[in-house]
Amino acid sequence: MTESDQLDAVFAALANPTRRLILARLSEGEATVNSLAEPFDMSLPAISKHIRVLEDAGLVTRGRDAQFRPCTLNAEPIKAVSNWTDTYRHIWEARFDLMGSILRNRKDEHDG
Repeated sequence: MTESDQLDAVFAALANPTRRLILARLSEGEATVNSLAEPFDMSLPAISKHIRVLEDAGLVTRGRDAQFRPCTLNAEPIKAVSNWTDTYRHIWEARFDLMGSILRNRKDEHDG
């Protein structure tokens, strides 16, 4: 999988709120599919599909511990997203700085 394909898969996985909640839970430590499914009002196969998307994106790994396979968060792909967004940070920081300057000037005109 190319870096671009990996980034696409991560963004697609993160686009779903259920998958983001699963990742939030896994940030606290490994968990079984059953325990990940508990807070959701959906079937176990539906949760398994969400976990599979997260696995395909490289965000989750499943262990091999006898009968149960605990899921674990792999945060490395999230770091790739952070690195990608950082390349655009200067753009939005400059725009926020400009907006702040405009708002301060308007406030000064209004107060003065």
